[in-house]
Amino acid sequence: MRAQKNTVQPTVAATAIAAATIAPATVSAVEHRVQQLCWRYAERLPFHGWHHVSFVRAKAVSFATANGADAAVVEVAALVHDVNYLVLRNSPAAAGSDLRLGLLADCGVPDDVAGWIDDLIDEAEMANRGRDISLEAQALSDADTLFKALPVTPVVLAHRYLEENDISLRDLAHKIVGEQCDVHDSGYYFYNPEASATYSRWATANLQLWRCIKEAVDDPTVVELLDAVHAVDSTLAAS
Repeated sequence: MRAQKNTVQPTVAATAIAAATIAPATVSAVEHRVQQLCWRYAERLPFHGWHHVSFVRAKAVSFATANGADAAVVEVAALVHDVNYLVLRNSPAAAGSDLRLGLLADCGVPDDVAGWIDDLIDEAEMANRGRDISLEAQALSDADTLFKALPVTPVVLAHRYLEENDISLRDLAHKIVGEQCDVHDSGYYFYNPEASATYSRWATANLQLWRCIKEAVDDPTVVELLDAVHAVDSTLAAS
């Protein structure tokens, strides 16, 4: 069993690792492997597929460049941050640790850097993160959080999350409100000041919507409506 993750600022050793930038060829190798996995298992990843990975990667690199983090380390972390969904549905990032470390080793990422990447992915996860996390974790967290806060995500992608993880709308509403609202209300939903200034309005509206959904799915009339919709869907699927 792996030791509990360290969620504080990088040590002197970690800082020394950061100085050794991951070679561009190695980053490209990781990209290629992850993209292959995303396309091979696209039916299992309707939410966390390549569209999600590539968005988080681009934004994470931008945030890392802005905050002085090691951009190559953050880029590789963004590429592999959600491989846990290939291992187990509706799982925490830690569930993908073995697959993640094996993939990074195969692509030539040194063991110490791979371990740091694995740790910072857990550090950046919404359910784990606190106010004071490493710069690399901040950059990854802001990118992944922005994907959650996009106004289009509840409309275009939420049903894909339900399908991918085999959970109910009630489960998702409770997860979002339970994990994200306290972080938002505590003032560190985004770490990057520009991201906070630009996207906080979206985040606030998104979380208010999910608070309303959480209330609605406990209303008996709404439950009847959802049951009727599911019955129609089941009939169409069987025909």
